[in-house]
Amino acid sequence: MSVIRLLVLGAVRQHGRAHGYQVRNDLEYWGAHEWSSAKPGSIYHALKQMAKQGLLHAHEIAPSTAGGPPRTEYEITEQGTEEFFRLLREALTSYDQKPDVLSAGLGLMVDLKREEALALLEQRMRSIGEWRTAVTEYYTPEDGPGRLGHIGEIMDFWVHSADFGAEWTRGLIERIRGGAYTFAGEGEPFVGVLAEGEENPYGTGERHPGDDR
Repeated sequence: MSVIRLLVLGAVRQHGRAHGYQVRNDLEYWGAHEWSSAKPGSIYHALKQMAKQGLLHAHEIAPSTAGGPPRTEYEITEQGTEEFFRLLREALTSYDQKPDVLSAGLGLMVDLKREEALALLEQRMRSIGEWRTAVTEYYTPEDGPGRLGHIGEIMDFWVHSADFGAEWTRGLIERIRGGAYTFAGEGEPFVGVLAEGEENPYGTGERHPGDDR
């Protein structure tokens, strides 16, 4: 799945309308440039592509402060909202993706209703359990990895990863069930995006040609 698409749609949705540099700034504020492939070029490319695909609506506004062409602001469409929630649900339930997929899902999970977030995480638990069962059809953890030579270390790693993933997900479910965080429809949401002109303490400070468009 495309983590960039999920992150960009999520940032635009939280703003209502946002220009490309705001979206880039938000993703750097979230640290996404460190834990995903969200770099300026890929962010600006995703904005343009999703506008072409009808997921975002592009508004041309006043010329940029650099004196270039009119700056473009993006607004999520109904189709884009559907895609955002599809990607978000996939990110929370897919156990066999790269860590950046789950990280993106966690950062945006409060856009869901609490009960749906819990249901998706419980589905994740079931999937992890099914995967562990499939591995242990060929590998018995109690016997240790050595019985299969050094290749056994691969399956041992898979089993330990499944056990850790299940334990961590169980803890998250308990915290959410216990009332942690503000989910959709529960009141004022946590503000996770930067206001126009607000300083970003985690920004890279690197300029990109797309920053002024």
